[in-house]
Amino acid sequence: MPHNGRMIAGVATFDGTERYASRIGGRLPADHFRRLDGGPRISSLGIGTYLGREDAATDVAYQQAVTRALERGINVIDTAVNYRFQRSERAIGAALETVIGRGFVARDEVIVATKGGFIPFDGVMPRDARAYIVETYLQSRIVDAAEVVGTHCMAPKFLADQIERSRKNLGLETLDVYYVHNPETQLAELERPDFMARLRRAFEAMEAAVAGKKIVRYGVAAWEGFHADHGTPGHLSLEEMVSMARDVGGADHHFRVIQLPHNLAKPEPFIRANQQLAGEMVTLLEAARRLGIYVMASASVYQGQLTRNLPPVVAQFIPGLESDAQRALQFVRSTPGIGTALVGMKSAAHVEENAEVAGVSPLLPADFAKLFTPA
Repeated sequence: MPHNGRMIAGVATFDGTERYASRIGGRLPADHFRRLDGGPRISSLGIGTYLGREDAATDVAYQQAVTRALERGINVIDTAVNYRFQRSERAIGAALETVIGRGFVARDEVIVATKGGFIPFDGVMPRDARAYIVETYLQSRIVDAAEVVGTHCMAPKFLADQIERSRKNLGLETLDVYYVHNPETQLAELERPDFMARLRRAFEAMEAAVAGKKIVRYGVAAWEGFHADHGTPGHLSLEEMVSMARDVGGADHHFRVIQLPHNLAKPEPFIRANQQLAGEMVTLLEAARRLGIYVMASASVYQGQLTRNLPPVVAQFIPGLESDAQRALQFVRSTPGIGTALVGMKSAAHVEENAEVAGVSPLLPADFAKLFTPA
C-alpha cells in the first residue's frame, strides 16, 4: 500500500483524459486515443505488469516503468491482485502516489484495471502454500472450499475481499476496470449450467461494487475462453455474458470491457467466427463491436516470443518502425475492433521502445487487411 495509508479519490473521466491527451499526448496522432464506453479517452497502448521476480528491485523497476509510461502518453495500467504475489499492484500504487502527489498527472487522467479470481499470496511464496490458503481464506470464511477450482474462485464474498485488497494495494478509492479473471478455469470441473450460475453471482457482486463506488465498470479477462470454438467445453459466449449483465444490472449495466490474447501468432479474435450472435456466427471482435464492448488485447507480443525473428514480410506490411516488437504491437493496435494493446513493460527501457509505436498512426483498415490477403 502507498506509505501514507490514504487512498486517492476519483476515477478516470472524459474531461480528465481529454486534458491528458492534450497535454501529454499533444505530439501524438489523434487516433492513439480511443473512447472507453463513451467515457474516458484511453491510449491504444497499455502497460502490463504480469512478469518479473517477486523482489524489491523489480518493484522499483515497475514504479519507474509506470511513471515513464504516463510521461510518454500511455494512460492505461493493467494488473491483477495475484501478479507477483500482490507486489505489482503495490508498485503501481507507489508510482501513482508519487506522480499524482507531485501533480504530474491527476487521478482523472489515468485508467487503472485489475483482476480477481486466483487466490493470491502476499508478497512472497509462503513456505506452506496450502496452509496459507486455509488460514487466510478458508478459516476466515472468505472462501468456501466448495467454491474453489484449483486455486480459482469467483464467489461474491471472495471477489468483494479481492476488490478491497486491490484498492488498498493500489491506493485508489475506486478502480476504473475490474475483471473476473479467467473464469473459464472453472469449466474444467463444473457443468456449464453451474458455471453460468457462478458467473451470474460474480456479475451481481460486480454491480454491487459499482453501486458502492468501489469500481466503475467490470468485465471478463480470459485466456482461452474467447478463443475456443463454439460448442466446445471451454468456450465463453460474449452474447450470453452481455445478456446476463442486462438481466443482473438492467439496460444500464456496467459490463463494458473484456480482455483476451490477440497477436500475430494468435489472431483468432479477428479471423475466427466462433461467437454466436442473434443466430449468426461472427468473430469475437465483431460480436464485441455489435454489443458495445471495449476490447483490451493481452499478450500483444506473446510474452516476448514476437519481439524478434519475425518474417521479413511483416516489416513490408507494417512499415515505419524499427523493431519486431514495435511491429507486433502495431499489428495489435491496428486490428479493427481492438481498443488497447497491452504489453508487459517492467523497465523504463521497455517503455521507451514501445512508446515509439504511439507516435505512429495505426494501419488503415485497407492496409491491415493486406496482412490476410494471399499473395
